[in-house]
Amino acid sequence: MISPSFSSFSLSKLSLSLSLQLYLFTASSSSSAAPPLHPTHRHQFPDLRFHSPYPKSGIRRVAMLAARSLFLLFLAAALLAGLEAAQQGIALSTKLIHRFSDEAKALRVGRNVTASVYWPEKRSLEYYSLLLDSDLQRQKMKLGPRYQFLFPVEGSNTVSLGNDFGWLHYTLIDVGTPHVSFLVAVDTGSDLLWVPCDCLQCAPLSARYYASLGQDLNAYSPSQSSSSKLLTCSHQLCELGSKCKSPTQQCPYSVDYYSENTSSSGLLVEDVLYFASNDDLGASNASVKAPVLMGCGMTQSGGYLDGIAPDGLMGLGPGKISVPSFLAKAGFIQDSFSLCFDEEDSGKIYFGDQGPHAQQSTPFLTSNGNYTTYIVGVDGCCIGGSCLKQTRFKALIDSGTSFTFLPEDVYEKTANEFHRQVNSTISTFEGYPWKYCYKSSSQDSPKIPSMKLLFAMNNSFMIHNPVFMVYGIQGLTGFCLAVQPADGDIGIIGLNFMTGYRMVFDRENLNLGWSRSKCEDEIIWAPGNPSGSANPLPTNQEQRIPGQHAVSPAVAGRAPLRPSAAPPSTRRASHLMQWLLPLLVLFVSPTL
Repeated sequence: MISPSFSSFSLSKLSLSLSLQLYLFTASSSSSAAPPLHPTHRHQFPDLRFHSPYPKSGIRRVAMLAARSLFLLFLAAALLAGLEAAQQGIALSTKLIHRFSDEAKALRVGRNVTASVYWPEKRSLEYYSLLLDSDLQRQKMKLGPRYQFLFPVEGSNTVSLGNDFGWLHYTLIDVGTPHVSFLVAVDTGSDLLWVPCDCLQCAPLSARYYASLGQDLNAYSPSQSSSSKLLTCSHQLCELGSKCKSPTQQCPYSVDYYSENTSSSGLLVEDVLYFASNDDLGASNASVKAPVLMGCGMTQSGGYLDGIAPDGLMGLGPGKISVPSFLAKAGFIQDSFSLCFDEEDSGKIYFGDQGPHAQQSTPFLTSNGNYTTYIVGVDGCCIGGSCLKQTRFKALIDSGTSFTFLPEDVYEKTANEFHRQVNSTISTFEGYPWKYCYKSSSQDSPKIPSMKLLFAMNNSFMIHNPVFMVYGIQGLTGFCLAVQPADGDIGIIGLNFMTGYRMVFDRENLNLGWSRSKCEDEIIWAPGNPSGSANPLPTNQEQRIPGQHAVSPAVAGRAPLRPSAAPPSTRRASHLMQWLLPLLVLFVSPTL
């Protein structure tokens, strides 16, 4: 243990003594008139000589070793001084210089670094742009250049078109060569991407059938795309291959969906799907062509003939034929994607997004030993401040289902508690499927309790508004609890419960993540700018990760210098460290 009585005076004497020894040693070693070593000493230093037949390199090696040994003693003395200062409650510090400061510029010029290098004006557009580029490079160093965030080349936006389109969210995708655009529903409850193609029985594609569309929808034809390839029944991803008469026959597909009598069937084809990458922060998004398997949907039935997904559906499930699976297998993205749905019927989709560190999460569960769907375990339900007993269940997370379904026993307990807290008379609204509906008006703010789902590890999913508002000619006329009983023991968390959240389907780590979000990609915000003008540059985090509210970097002001309150011995220790650090660089450098 080091004695605390070891004074700064004794440290100064030790430092002076070591300095003198170092000086005397180096002076004697460089003198041309130095006498040779005594013969009896030569066996102790076989490589050392001043005037002897031994190589001159030995002199340098021993001088270097001796100098470093003395330096280590000197460093120990300095550390003792630092320890003594620390025992007196003193902190040592060093100076930090910003890369674009005037002081950094002066240092570059002083070192004969090219002075003509562009130096941005502080807080200018170029200033933030250079900082942003540096952030991107750091991010690539951390994540590696292989992975990126992708979104459909037409944009990352999704949109709900209301009742005409089944209250689902849709996004535009481009397929084939030359590319053709399709407005497809995004569906985490299925795997296959299919579009209307060489139609035998498809929904009408003319805009006149849909009040919310301004242009006709498109159909796909493999014969019109130079990049399309028909799959044969011998292909490993042809699930119906065993039913083919010949392995060279074209591979058929048929998918039945949860909605009654709703299906799509046709032939499987391979073609390219176009994506954009936001690696360049939207300045010049690179286009990515990814080969995928898709369904040439020749025959649709049920809801697909009645306004739901008339222009196709993009399955995002965990199966091998889903779009995220192809992108991840090809190495374009990390095996994850996110969907974000805001309160204004719009949203975002990003492939490769694993979500923020602060998000809540819960693991996916297997079905018959396999991860075939996105199923999670719910530990319980709460209505308002009341958490209900025996409300544990499994739920499918399905963006292709407009509303939410709970197992019947859980539904009854949840709905009864909701009704108790609303404390109003149940009403009926013609055409609405829900049992628990209530009259209200724009002047009478309804009392709507929140709903919360509980998960393992104290995670929870809050549904602030689990109702569907009913409007008439005079405005708001009522609301309904937008939950129905499920047919089986597995519930479905539908699109209405996901509103206001960034939902992350992390297939790589096999968990579902969620965080509250307004689904805003780009936030123009620069607090602290004295000119009052907005910063037109979105931050790196805003571009890469949808729904994150970025915090503006702190703008440091100049504070007046204050006299040091430290005693003289502390200031001496601080000065000692200031000239000790350059010596450290000198002695560690292999220049001897």
